[in-house]
Amino acid sequence: MANDSPAQIRSLIDRLARLDAAEAWLGDLNPAQVAALSYLSRANRFSRSPSQVADYLGATRGTTSQTLKVLQRKGYLVEQRSLSDRRSISYSVSREGQALVGDEAPIEAVLRCLDGAQAAAIEHTLREILQALLDKRGGRAFGVCRTCRYHQKRGAGGFCTLLSEPLKEEETTQICFEHKAPQPAHN
Repeated sequence: MANDSPAQIRSLIDRLARLDAAEAWLGDLNPAQVAALSYLSRANRFSRSPSQVADYLGATRGTTSQTLKVLQRKGYLVEQRSLSDRRSISYSVSREGQALVGDEAPIEAVLRCLDGAQAAAIEHTLREILQALLDKRGGRAFGVCRTCRYHQKRGAGGFCTLLSEPLKEEETTQICFEHKAPQPAHN
């Protein structure tokens, strides 16, 4: 690999992210609001607090809190207070919010044109880069529930052994704040 390759790769990732963000203006929402709404539409019920949204987006809690309040005021989010701790809140996406994030982004349409092997290789490489960066920063992976070491397949849904909670089928394909990659099998 040439010495300038890491800088060139970073530049390409940055350019793709900027082009994707420029396309992310949806109706009356800016790209940061769209990112928060998109995350919440894919997050499971254990991963929808303001601090978890902030962690996923790599944003400050203050900025994220303001973003969520705007989305709620516009009718795209519904705030829920915890029954056990009234100070604890989480958000779910309203029907109006789901309608906004349901459309395919232009970058997704381009990625769908890749052959399976190409797409798998890109996903694998980006996942490795993301994990290395998260490990360096002490960040969380936010993986899909069914790929977690704590997930057990039970019936149509599953069971989270970390939280001791049954999971609905749709929750097994959602993003989880507590996700940990499976431990490698030892021979």
